[in-house]
Amino acid sequence: MRPGTLAVQLYSVIEALQTDRRGTLARLAALGFRHVEPFALGLWNTPPGELAASAHALRADLDAAGLGVSSVHVAVSADSQASVIETCRILGTDTAFVPVPWLVDGFDERSLESVDGVRAFADRLNEAARELVGAGIRLGYHNHHFEWARLPGGAPAFDLLWDLLDAEVLAEVDVYWAAVAGQDPAEVVERLGERVVAVHLKDGPAIREAPQTPIGTGDIDIPGALRAGAHLRWHITEIDQTEADRFELLAANRQALLAGGLTIP
Repeated sequence: MRPGTLAVQLYSVIEALQTDRRGTLARLAALGFRHVEPFALGLWNTPPGELAASAHALRADLDAAGLGVSSVHVAVSADSQASVIETCRILGTDTAFVPVPWLVDGFDERSLESVDGVRAFADRLNEAARELVGAGIRLGYHNHHFEWARLPGGAPAFDLLWDLLDAEVLAEVDVYWAAVAGQDPAEVVERLGERVVAVHLKDGPAIREAPQTPIGTGDIDIPGALRAGAHLRWHITEIDQTEADRFELLAANRQALLAGGLTIP
């Protein structure tokens, strides 16, 4: 099975995007990236017309740079997922991920601190996923580190969440944040199996506030995670925090992944 396709999460260059989005996207394309993953274009209560306008404007700038969309991070409302459907169709992707609980109407990080909270959160994601799959769109969840906090009784919230989520709900595993939580990213990918369709790839000391470094120079076993996920559709490089130039770091990450035969452009 061939490796997954490389993309870049646009949050990596959020400040540059705010200053000159079209120029920033052109610069990513010049580095050799062909696909991007946009971060959420709004909150769960952002008016649908505003979300659609934002998606159309982004799509125009992506077209100017010759960039496709791997997947997109979205917010989920309590009633209808029509805005998610429209956003995905405008951007040209069939895959959407919820990146944090507070982008789901009525929830926040504390929702994963109790069994009842995890159950309610899983129910909401399941409801949204069922609606979206009928429109040809798959919904998933993207982890950080806090999902592995221990619930009363000792079980990690992460494990209960995935036990409760329907098979239709996909996973996007952030290997760095899994390692920050004390997990082996390869084991996380292997345990979730075929429902993992994308990973976020970054390296560094696996310490929450530490700057991230080029892939291959830190403590994250990225080759192991990718071997465990030979079926993965997308390999998405991302930067949260770093002391390096962000474009130079993205270029180094791209080169490391390609030189190692770990991904395809």
